[in-house]
Amino acid sequence: MDVTIYHNPACGTSRNTLALIRHAGIEPTVIEYLKTPPARDVLQKMISDAGLTVRQAIREKGTPYAELGLDDPDLTDEQLLDAMLAHPILINRPFVVTPLGTRLSRPSEVALDILPDSFKGPFLKEDGEPILDAEGKRIV
Repeated sequence: MDVTIYHNPACGTSRNTLALIRHAGIEPTVIEYLKTPPARDVLQKMISDAGLTVRQAIREKGTPYAELGLDDPDLTDEQLLDAMLAHPILINRPFVVTPLGTRLSRPSEVALDILPDSFKGPFLKEDGEPILDAEGKRIV
């Protein structure tokens, strides 16, 4: 299965999502979006395909969100996308794209919705939280 993750290695949720994808036996295409931001049309498509608004795809914490005045409700999607492309840290992460769909995987287990059910054995997040049981089934 062709899987792409827009990844930030400094983010625990992103690391957990990448590990979960690999636990499914898939070696994804890893795009460190801070180094290689997506093109505008790719970003727009990911946001749309994930069922999000542009504003929902913006990360506020640890970014220049407030300094850039992005909390202004009158800003258009185009202006928000301009800011995200100029400052990729504003792109929330991780986005995961598979033939089964696109998700902003926050929390990381959201990626399970678009991965094949091919997990073998348990999976724990970095903090020890279980996501998959001993049979590889999702823990609710």
